Amino acid sequence: MRPFDPVKQERFQQHMLGALNGAALALMTSIGHRTGLFDVMSRMRPATSAEISAAAGLDERYVREWLGAMATGGVVEFAPADATYALPAEHATLLTRAARPDNLAATCQWIPVLGSVEDRILECFERGGGVPYTAYARFHAVMAEESDQTVVAGLVGSIVPLVTGLPEALARGIDVLDVGCGSGRALNRLAVTYPRSRFTGYDISEEGIEAARAEARELGLANVRFAVRDVATLGHAADFDCVTAFDSIHDQARPDLVLRGIAQALRPDGVFLMQDIAGTSHVEDDVAHPLAAFLYTISCLHCMTVSLAAGGMGLGAMWGAERAERMLHEAGFGKLEIHGLPADLMNLYFVARK
Repeated sequence: MRPFDPVKQERFQQHMLGALNGAALALMTSIGHRTGLFDVMSRMRPATSAEISAAAGLDERYVREWLGAMATGGVVEFAPADATYALPAEHATLLTRAARPDNLAATCQWIPVLGSVEDRILECFERGGGVPYTAYARFHAVMAEESDQTVVAGLVGSIVPLVTGLPEALARGIDVLDVGCGSGRALNRLAVTYPRSRFTGYDISEEGIEAARAEARELGLANVRFAVRDVATLGHAADFDCVTAFDSIHDQARPDLVLRGIAQALRPDGVFLMQDIAGTSHVEDDVAHPLAAFLYTISCLHCMTVSLAAGGMGLGAMWGAERAERMLHEAGFGKLEIHGLPADLMNLYFVARK
């Protein structure tokens, strides 16, 4: 055994203290987002807790304690001379709804969402199995916001153009299927942008599909339809020119069957556009990812376990590009391109053809 290193112990202690503060700050940042406090403060000059709570329509005592966390956590600035708080403009560009797609406060919502299932995850550690989608409060609401930031914001300008000729084909009019469409934000955006194309979205969640239909009705869309369906049994044969899957394949119980069904659903010259997490399939390489611990946590507390709950493979969010490439080839895709976007460090984009 190597000698005990007290310096290493001290470094690790500081590391874990930072983790505790960071986790607490993320939870309070989620509250700041949901209450609208960041949005309110971004429009105010330095103000007292009473002035901020009045502007936000919230209870002053709770706002004051929240401000204490924000000030000691380095998010807002506090001036003790007049007991005022200010949200620096530089911070507001990463914390407000106006900052989308750079709003990190929205992403912090995953911390309370995942924490809400901790007891059930502990049972799985002891007995195996998984936690189903229905156990996650606010999952679809938070996922819709995340989709707005990671997919919808860059969909037309950056993501669709990754597929050579796809913007032009969509403008002319083609048939598109979105697999695991969730609340339908991405598909509805495409339907608005390309009125000559026809769009279909499938998801196993009735809650997600109802939200997608409601948004489509609000937007007056006649070229998009949504249906509740298990995408492991698509049942289509050469019906679509393009199939998309945004952050949904790794969650599936049987992603292998889903990918085969997608290949069968495409016409001979069709294309599959898949967005998924930018893992590598190797822990030793994932260490270099700046959000690796966060992504593995999401995987363990959601992506992996919902698949296992359905008796599935439990790939998890960090299945990685290497395994994804292998499974795409096994599903029948002979041609594959993998792209990254400079402004998107969380995802990779796979363009696959038969």
